[in-house]
Amino acid sequence: MAGQETGERMGALLDELAQRAGPEARDVADELVRCLMEFYGEGLARAVRLLRSAPDGADPLAVLTSDELVSDLLILHDLHPEDTATRVGRALDKVRPYLGSHAGDVEVTGLDLEAADGPTLRLRLRGSCDGCPSSTQTVRWTIEEAVARIAPEVARIEVEGTADGSPQPALLQILPHRPDDAPGGAAPAGEPGAAARWYELGLHALPAGERATGVTEVGGRALLLVRLPGQLYAYRDRCPRCAAGLAPAVLDGELLRCAGCGAAFDVRRAGRGEEGHLEPVPLLEENGSVRVALPGELLGAGP
Repeated sequence: MAGQETGERMGALLDELAQRAGPEARDVADELVRCLMEFYGEGLARAVRLLRSAPDGADPLAVLTSDELVSDLLILHDLHPEDTATRVGRALDKVRPYLGSHAGDVEVTGLDLEAADGPTLRLRLRGSCDGCPSSTQTVRWTIEEAVARIAPEVARIEVEGTADGSPQPALLQILPHRPDDAPGGAAPAGEPGAAARWYELGLHALPAGERATGVTEVGGRALLLVRLPGQLYAYRDRCPRCAAGLAPAVLDGELLRCAGCGAAFDVRRAGRGEEGHLEPVPLLEENGSVRVALPGELLGAGP
């Protein structure tokens, strides 16, 4: 069907809707059409810009799939060159450095693309921070976000595995995903059903150089960022022993020592310490950008 015919058909359907359901329903339908047009228009514009600026000899599909919004549109219409399993594997590879900080790993135990509730991914966590439910949860949020960005067609994730290795399956529901810079922007804070909200950090917020720390405010909460060789870590800015802020804390190798009480915490091992445990914050670092997630309870917590 040609573009003009499609436009005429859409107009006729909107008129019919207004006659059957009334003007309010027509207004809602008009807004829906505007949103779809804006979404697809931005996708086409990005595709043209990407192809025009691509270096000679570049694979056109690789160029297009490098953009998250264009990639999502290709997935939506079953045009993406990689299948779901391949993209899930890439997503998990991105979070494995973070999982290593929790002494953990993840494996795929199943991928059911024909499940009644939508494509369902089944994972098993291994060795995630013994005895620390909060670390296990941050690992799950990080996995969920990575999969949602690269394989948004996955509707549900079932995660099996706890710190002690006993099988206690937990279900993660991935909400409909859209890129943060897509038309309409990111989902608002406090959206019902959202377990955590992800924020992108600017370069000014990141520690300068290796073996450096810095405190930044995200969503009204103070977070401690620690850069060690090869990896960036995020924790709540609060010593679990004395409740002091960690801005003046000192790095001693891979240990962070609180300036207030002297307690030491292993940065690479999810903040473990003999006298408490730092509260880790989910973090994803990819393609030059850094994103952290604040769960609802942290957004509403005190300093």
